[in-house]
Amino acid sequence: MIDSQVPGFWAGLGLPGLADVHTHFLPARMERRVWAHFDEAGPLIGRNWPIHYRDPAETRVKTLQDLGVRMFSALAYAHRPEMAESLNEWTLDFASRTPGCLRSATFFPEPSAAAYVADALTRGAQIFKLHLQVGAFDPRDPLLSGVWDLLSSTGHPIVVHAGSGPVARGFTGPGPIGDVLARFPRLAVVIAHAGAPEYTGFFDLASRYDRVCLDTTMAFTDFFEEMAPFPVGLRPRLRDLGLAGKVLLGSDFPTIPYPYAHQLEALERLDLGDDWLKAVCWTNAHNLIATTPHG
Repeated sequence: MIDSQVPGFWAGLGLPGLADVHTHFLPARMERRVWAHFDEAGPLIGRNWPIHYRDPAETRVKTLQDLGVRMFSALAYAHRPEMAESLNEWTLDFASRTPGCLRSATFFPEPSAAAYVADALTRGAQIFKLHLQVGAFDPRDPLLSGVWDLLSSTGHPIVVHAGSGPVARGFTGPGPIGDVLARFPRLAVVIAHAGAPEYTGFFDLASRYDRVCLDTTMAFTDFFEEMAPFPVGLRPRLRDLGLAGKVLLGSDFPTIPYPYAHQLEALERLDLGDDWLKAVCWTNAHNLIATTPHG
């Protein structure tokens, strides 16, 4: 599949488009630094990772629109103290002027976290992002207790890179975030990359907790299969979770080393059926966001 065939893919399923919960738009300075880290195949990357969509933000928004991505995100993530609040200002403003973009926010373990998360919610934040691998912080940090308590009560989804791929670091793996969920079982956590490479442990969390989901970001693609192959034995569980509303389309656009279409091709070749594809590519994310308070 190539990008020009993507509209035909979702139209053939009878969908109005695609809902992608895991895309990135960042402030220009931060974006340059992130892209440079990918270019250098830095220590958190571990391999050559050419960025396929290295275009200005306006061009990338149009690319998503042309592909038929009707819902997407601007997932920024704080990796040190005193940066989350300014990132939230940027991402919330970006969404306010970008049709189809979810109002995204982030947080970091610091004394002000609960206050600025509450402010982001007041301003209409719809989805949050944490990156435990890059941030190298413990999600069980007491400084986050107020945030977890708040988001547990509101039901706002938090996309969490908790898996140890592509390189294990800090507090990744199902254990740390699993401990958070044991304390706050109503959290709506979306496990990025389907939890690669600890797929089984994260599938167990998705099965155990009502509001825990997985996103497909880069999972099942040739690129990920080379370093974290998805166990064939988990396919029945993947199908069941998807049909139960617990698997959401994610892509990591624009920082992917292949065309957007390849993520969809990778999902299609799992051969889990059209109902599963429809749920994953549109219905599950649409329902999750539609049932979440928006300010």
